[in-house]
Amino acid sequence: MSKDTILILDFGSQYTQLIARRVREFKVYSVIEPCTLDIEKIKVINPKGIILSGGPHSVYEKGAPSLKEEIITLGVPILGICYGMQILVKTLKAEVREAKKREYGRAEMYIDDHSSLFFSLPPKIVSWMSHTDQAVKIPQGFKPLAHTSYTKFAAIGNSKKKIYGVQFHPEVIHTDCGTQIISNFLFRICEAFSNWQLEDFVESQIKEIREKVGSTNVICGLSGGVDSSTAAVLINKAIGKKLKCIFVNNGLLRKNEATEVLKIFSGHYKIDLHYADASVSFLKKLKGIIDPEQKRKIIGHEFINVFDAKAHKIKNVKFLVQGTLYPDVIESVSFFGGPTSRIKSHHNVGGLPLNMKLKLLEPFRQLFKDEVREIAKILKLPDEIINRHPFPGPGLAVRIVGEITAERLRILREADAILESIIRRHNLYNGLWQCFCVLLPLKTVGVMGDKRTYEHVVAVRAVNSLDGMTADWAKISFEVLGEISNTIINKVRGINRVVLDISSKPPATIEWE
Repeated sequence: MSKDTILILDFGSQYTQLIARRVREFKVYSVIEPCTLDIEKIKVINPKGIILSGGPHSVYEKGAPSLKEEIITLGVPILGICYGMQILVKTLKAEVREAKKREYGRAEMYIDDHSSLFFSLPPKIVSWMSHTDQAVKIPQGFKPLAHTSYTKFAAIGNSKKKIYGVQFHPEVIHTDCGTQIISNFLFRICEAFSNWQLEDFVESQIKEIREKVGSTNVICGLSGGVDSSTAAVLINKAIGKKLKCIFVNNGLLRKNEATEVLKIFSGHYKIDLHYADASVSFLKKLKGIIDPEQKRKIIGHEFINVFDAKAHKIKNVKFLVQGTLYPDVIESVSFFGGPTSRIKSHHNVGGLPLNMKLKLLEPFRQLFKDEVREIAKILKLPDEIINRHPFPGPGLAVRIVGEITAERLRILREADAILESIIRRHNLYNGLWQCFCVLLPLKTVGVMGDKRTYEHVVAVRAVNSLDGMTADWAKISFEVLGEISNTIINKVRGINRVVLDISSKPPATIEWE
């Protein structure tokens, strides 16, 4: 049986990938495409339902993304979210205007119709709003389904045509019963089946990689993190000895990381692993560089240069594997050329030279971190890899704010190792999404042994998250925080102050750079 597919058309929302993730949580396959997708390609996808994402524009402004009328006439169930609802209203010849009172964040919403989209929901829920515009007149054949104190049409629907719009964001965790709303759309309205499994994904990827690679060799950039490790094991299953892994020591790794990676993959997995110690060249290239985007691009260029040098020593190499994930793609550039605003480039997808000699294999490009962990379990990778916290491709370079030097790297490595050991000792590691130290570009006055010190400051960043797209700072006990601060200051030469980062994502990102 072929898998049912929900097509998500991206109008530029930073939440678009969350919509896809929520759909997949119900084991229904989802794909994201630009809102400009050709109607014939939509027919080829043959979606069971279509979701129109939010977006940063106003539907009435010049150059705003539009909705093709043919999509509405396909007879496929449609759910418009925020901008998606507004563009539905405009396309169907009704009216959207700037709201007299904007709604951002939590808003009490009253359900007026429980027959379809809001089936089994309570009469009142908390919804997550983010809009400056609203529908003031709804299309013919539609009826209001919900309202708030300031939004008359918080949700609308045409049950006959199975077209619905919501002004709020059901995909974010802040909306009460948001997953139930999505479930109602998938199963009650679209009549989709939960027939997509990650086991199927693994099988299809193995087949696809085997066909694509043919008789050539593949190089895998192995870091020891869950993404590249899982990719290596997956591709090894597909092509066996044709996989050649390269581990690059860029001088930006955590304490003892190079030794541990070599031990696991050369020793345990018996993978053909080539070690490249390029720490000197990376540090030389980064000398004097402060801007984080420049750091990422320099690291990306040098990373590929090292791979090119190694590739020349291995015959018949045509492909380079990278563990690029969906969040990397979304945060780096406009997805598929859509109107999403760029936040920052990522090592896996940004800063790569145009003359790169190898083609990319990115088996996880449309997966989230927790989905990759599930694949790692399917492939029976060890727990220490599966549960390892995410580590950025540029390594400690984006956890040192300011210039990268050997001394600053030493300080951060020692502090970070202490932090991890304490978190693990208190059995907190597996309950956190990420926990790490950031070295700040300033020094402060302190007192040690009755002597004045003027040394570095580190920030502790600990967050909880479901998929890395949104995150909240972790509420670690004062007792543990005190132990972290005291131990780092007492044991790491060059640090006399520890601070705690208590910002959430958004508005902050998880990494500082």
